Amino acid sequence: MSAVYDKVALIGLGLIAGSISLAARKAGAANKIIGTARSAKTRAAARNLMLCDEIADNAASAVRGADLVILCVPVGAMGKVMSEIKPHLKPGAVVTDVGSVKQEVIDQVLPHLPPQVHFIPGHPLAGTEQSGPYSGFAELFVNRWWLLTPLPDSDPSEVSRLRRFIRALGANVEDMEPGHHDLVLAVTSHTPHLIAYTMVGVADHLKRVTESEVIKYSAAGFRDFTRIAASDPTMWRDVFLNNKDAVLDILGRFTEELFVLQRAIRMGDGEQLHDYFTRTRAIRRGIIEAGQDTDAPDFGRGPKSGPANRD
Repeated sequence: MSAVYDKVALIGLGLIAGSISLAARKAGAANKIIGTARSAKTRAAARNLMLCDEIADNAASAVRGADLVILCVPVGAMGKVMSEIKPHLKPGAVVTDVGSVKQEVIDQVLPHLPPQVHFIPGHPLAGTEQSGPYSGFAELFVNRWWLLTPLPDSDPSEVSRLRRFIRALGANVEDMEPGHHDLVLAVTSHTPHLIAYTMVGVADHLKRVTESEVIKYSAAGFRDFTRIAASDPTMWRDVFLNNKDAVLDILGRFTEELFVLQRAIRMGDGEQLHDYFTRTRAIRRGIIEAGQDTDAPDFGRGPKSGPANRD
C-alpha cells in the first residue's frame, strides 16, 4: 500500500508504540518512523531492536517535521509531553494518543495545542500484560478495536486519514464520544483490572494460604487474575486516578451485584445462582462470536497461540 503519512513520530516506546511501529512498517503505512522515550535505557533497547527507522534523544527532535505524532505515554504525562513538543510541531500535523482515558487526556492536551495542529484522541483496545520495547509485535492490533473520540471541530479529512492509518495496522475503527468512552472502558477494562489486582492482593494477604500453595495450585481463574494484575503499574495508576468517577460508579454497581450473590449463597438459593450464571455466560459467547477471543481450550493461550490481548 502507499504510505498514509510521510513521517510518524512515536513519543514513548513501550508495547503499544513498538507494535505501532512494527505494524506500520510491515504495512508500508509510513515512509519514516521516529521514536523516542524518556529513558536512555529504553532508547538504547529500541535502537538495538531497530524498532523504528530512527530513535531520537528527545521528544522535540522526534516531532520536528512529523505529519503524525502519537503520544504513547501514561495518561498523567500527556500534558507535560504536549508542553514540551508544542513549539516543534509543524503546521498541519496531527496529534493523537493511545490513552485508556479520553476526557482527561483532552483536558491535558488542548491547552498546549497550537492553532494549526489537529488533535484527534484515540485508544487502541489491544495489549498484553507485558510492557517495554521488547514486548511489541506487528500483529497486536489485528481485528482489535481502535476507538477515536474526535473533537467537535476536528477536520473530517484528517479524521478519515487517521482511520486509514489505523486500518492499515489491522485494527477496526469506531468513533465514540469521550465521556461515553470512559464509561464503557470502566466496565470492560478498568474495573476488571482493579478487581484482578484486588483478588491477587487478597491471596497475598491470606496467611492461611502460603505463597507456595497459591503459586503451585493456581487454577485457571486465578492465573488469569495474576496475568491481568501483572500489567504496567504506572499506566494503571494513572487510569484509575483520571477516570475515577466512572470507575467508582461501576464499582458501586459491582458491589451491589456482589451483595446479591452473597445473599444467594448464604440462603442456599441455587436457582438464583444458576439463573444469574446463565445470563452472564451469554456475554462470553458474544465476545467469541464477535471475534474478540477464542473458545479454544485454555482460552487459546496454549503454546501455539499468540499473546493474549488486553487493554
